[in-house]
Amino acid sequence: MNICGLIVEYNPFHNGHDYHIKEAQEVTNADCMIAVMSGSFLQRGEPAIIDKFHRAKAALNSGIDIVVELPFVYAVESSDLFAKGSVMTLHELGVNNICFGSESGDIQKFIQGYSVFIENKDMFQSILKTALKSGKSFPDASKIAYEAIGLTEDGMDLSKPNNILGFSYVKTILENKLPIQPSTIRRKNNEYHDTEITGSITSATSIRKQIFDHQIHISALKHTMPTATIDQLTVYNNQAKTLHYWEKYYPFLHYRVTTMSYEELRLIHGVEEGIEYRIKKAAKDVHSFNEWVERIKTKRYTWTRIQRIFVHILTNTKKTEINLLSTPQSVPYVRLLGMTKKGQHYLNKIKKEMNVPIYQKLSRDLHPMLQLEERATNTYYSILPSENRYSLMQQEFKGPVRIP
Repeated sequence: MNICGLIVEYNPFHNGHDYHIKEAQEVTNADCMIAVMSGSFLQRGEPAIIDKFHRAKAALNSGIDIVVELPFVYAVESSDLFAKGSVMTLHELGVNNICFGSESGDIQKFIQGYSVFIENKDMFQSILKTALKSGKSFPDASKIAYEAIGLTEDGMDLSKPNNILGFSYVKTILENKLPIQPSTIRRKNNEYHDTEITGSITSATSIRKQIFDHQIHISALKHTMPTATIDQLTVYNNQAKTLHYWEKYYPFLHYRVTTMSYEELRLIHGVEEGIEYRIKKAAKDVHSFNEWVERIKTKRYTWTRIQRIFVHILTNTKKTEINLLSTPQSVPYVRLLGMTKKGQHYLNKIKKEMNVPIYQKLSRDLHPMLQLEERATNTYYSILPSENRYSLMQQEFKGPVRIP
């Protein structure tokens, strides 16, 4: 069987994602489509617009057969760790193809780029280290280092967000000699960070901006998303009485920071180089999440990096936890969020051959990585009224979403 894996966030699932599924299925001739998806908090340090189960349901109604959760310990991280967790999770599920979207659209450029990277790895690390010491942010320092070894030209621009992620996926596959064939399709119409909607295929960023900044009703955006997504956004909004974005968490985050000591802040994952002083100083007279980040950010500490720090402060995630849990070569389990009948048939076939267990719901005696996941999930739902929070959290204990 050809099993194709996709690495996704679906925040929310839109027409570009629908295009990706169809193209990936055709390119890989896939018999089964598996998506590993970030849970409550995402790679750029943001809360997901709706919870993982409603996002999974939209995906299952749009061509995905199995949705599994990317553990929190990998989800809110830079590209290499994000890629490691995603690719290793798909490997444990027996995928033999991974197809990702990119600005490049040429998988040979990624494979050739890996060879160039390996040949010039010492030079890359030296230039990266020098650039970081000079005060550059990690993305800017990486761009300088990639430029120096020739990896920002000739169709392989590693300053582009999807190219960066794709390169990390390919690196993970090749470095670990995994029996997975990578492939890529060119991102269509809009860039990852585009904030304006210009057609039926647009970025998730632009959709969220319309909803949160311009107060556009979900139904008015139906030309950008499949019906399944509109339905799940509406159902979740009606049930939770809100959609999730950072300003909703501002009071909780502000309370956390203002009641923590500098010593306690320094234990939090991502808090380095004295940034705790900037965080606490700015907290004294800010009135919103966005204002807070604007006060803190520097060339070295980008908006995304600060958002990730804030996620870890909010969830009380310490350096020791991330360092301990992300060190093993592979993932310790697979957490199933949803499946179709076809997906269930494949899981029944493969589970006896898997090296790690499949967890279908939370229970007692959790693996430490799942304990951290539960903490992140509890934090995610904390902004909801108690009755709404309780009913939505029950899905954690009921098991995966099932679609006929």
